[in-house]
Amino acid sequence: MQGIRTAAQTAKRQVRAAGQAVGRAWAGPGRERDLVVQAGKAALAAWLAWALAGWWLKAPMAFVAPWVAVVLVESTVYRSIAHGLQQLAAIATGTVVATAAALLLHDTMLAMALVLPTVVLLGNWQRLGSQGIYAATGALFVLTGGDVGISTAAARITEAVFGAAVGIAVNALIRPPVYLRDVRAALRDATREAHDILDAVADGLADGRWDADEAGTWHERALRLHRLVDQARSALGHSRESLRVNLRRRTRAAAPGKDYDDAVVVLDYAAVHTVGVTRTVLEASAEGRRAARPHPALARRYAAFLRQTAQALQLYNDSRFGHRHDHRLRPAVDDLHRALDELRRQLSRSRPADPDEVATFGTLLTQAHRLADQLVASKP
Repeated sequence: MQGIRTAAQTAKRQVRAAGQAVGRAWAGPGRERDLVVQAGKAALAAWLAWALAGWWLKAPMAFVAPWVAVVLVESTVYRSIAHGLQQLAAIATGTVVATAAALLLHDTMLAMALVLPTVVLLGNWQRLGSQGIYAATGALFVLTGGDVGISTAAARITEAVFGAAVGIAVNALIRPPVYLRDVRAALRDATREAHDILDAVADGLADGRWDADEAGTWHERALRLHRLVDQARSALGHSRESLRVNLRRRTRAAAPGKDYDDAVVVLDYAAVHTVGVTRTVLEASAEGRRAARPHPALARRYAAFLRQTAQALQLYNDSRFGHRHDHRLRPAVDDLHRALDELRRQLSRSRPADPDEVATFGTLLTQAHRLADQLVASKP
């Protein structure tokens, strides 16, 4: 019963998530609408390829054209072209090798036993990339498709070329995909998470909470922040690729500039800084701790600094990618450095008796100093 209940809950969550995705696609531009558009374009490419090759021209191997067309409506136009060339090379290789073997051996089973290992190995050739598997597919079409001959092989290759041309043309001419919006969303998500983690740690330090479970949660979130930054970096590369050989680049879209690279670097530093801070707090919170807790007054001052850091990160993101330049960023970063200097002076004046306490606070200061320096170097 418990298994059935769990499965039902999982199915309910999946249905709810699917409904929310449909709602987002209907509501406005976003990843979900992009996926719907690409799916529609793939279906259109297959329909056009079949209509021209199968219905109008009555080509002997017409099924190959829509099959190739539908898989070449890729996430970027550049990828459609690159994968199209690789796929055609793989299909041609498999078709030629299988045809030659079948004509020489006059035995389909023997030819299959010899050809398939050969074309699978050829499919691993680096120049064929992820499309190498189509060498084996092309060979199987030849060996399981009835009569084998040079004219039949030529027809298959011709239909593959035609289907590739249709798929690439549909992807390039009908709303070619551009993913700059995805980069901004990824950067915004990473910035928001860094801001929220630093704010949560600041609240805990200001209230004198040194709870190991809570500190563990902060540290786990900080570790996951690295993945968000990696997603932003990946989205940036994908966005730039989407503008290669893209007709929309001349009209509406411009390639992401250095601002985006700077933002990823700043968020990288923020992730490292946040992991360092949360690890130090976690070690100071644990039973039988290796690190001593700073004096409450120092902890409260450091909490205020973390809040300033979180605010500066948010202002940095808004200033780089908001609708208008936020002039509050420069004063915020300057205040951040003044707060850091004040933390150093306060540590010097307080002169804690416990060397471990000095070491703990020194570690926190080191992480803070690195992030502040990066924000200063990257501010507009």
